[in-house]
Amino acid sequence: MTNIAALRDFYARYVTAKAGCKDARICEAFAAIERERHLGPGPWNVLTLSGYVSTETSDPAVLYQDIVIGLKTERGLNNGEPSLHARCLDAAAISPGETITHIGSGTGYYTALLAYLTGHAGSVAAYEIDPELSAKAASNLAHLAQVRVVKESGTQAVLPLSDLIYVSAGATHPLNSWLESLNVGGRLIFPLTPNRGLGGMLLVTRAAANSYAAKFICGAMFIECIGARDDATGESLVAAFESGDMAAVRSLRLKTPADSSAWFVGTDWWLSTSEPQGFAA
Repeated sequence: MTNIAALRDFYARYVTAKAGCKDARICEAFAAIERERHLGPGPWNVLTLSGYVSTETSDPAVLYQDIVIGLKTERGLNNGEPSLHARCLDAAAISPGETITHIGSGTGYYTALLAYLTGHAGSVAAYEIDPELSAKAASNLAHLAQVRVVKESGTQAVLPLSDLIYVSAGATHPLNSWLESLNVGGRLIFPLTPNRGLGGMLLVTRAAANSYAAKFICGAMFIECIGARDDATGESLVAAFESGDMAAVRSLRLKTPADSSAWFVGTDWWLSTSEPQGFAA
């Protein structure tokens, strides 16, 4: 019989080592949270470059790999790649007791990891627009007193003031509502994604009331975030990601004219290769 706890421990060590995590608590979180609890009974569908392939087994041991699992394959809704999320959670630098907003919680696996990292003194508001997935998340996370699941779009809701907003669906731009909901020192992590091809996980830190540091964590491809897409911007981002060095990005600028440091220029926002005012790199 497979020792699931031992397998989960190895999985946690593997994905966090692959991600280069510096915070040991990320490994602890992956070792503590049961992935099968959030994915339902098998067999499961695993995403590959050529589509989905069935595990053909209901043994949860198969889930403890660095693989993407389909939640609603007909819509391309998935439980994302563990090592990518490990890298993002490490970059988020979550402290115990922080207030976290998770947008696009799916069935709650990564919400549970966020809850583990903020602890009982913190709180997580998990927004999921899909009614079926939201209901499953509410059931899966019911034992966590610090988690509140909201069946609502995280692009339209009035969000709580947050130390971290963690978005699990691809946007073409940072929404004003997300930025305005960050406490000073708060972080926004979201997939900035073009209409096609690879985008990137962008970390935005509110350095001061109107000053935002920004940097890309890694490349990424995600399902589109309903309410956070603009077709023209998404098309322009294709060229930016294909030709630009995203590692050079240092800040997000709002409602100011772009200068020669611009990496990408959107509508009333742009990414700069210069540091923001009020932020020590």
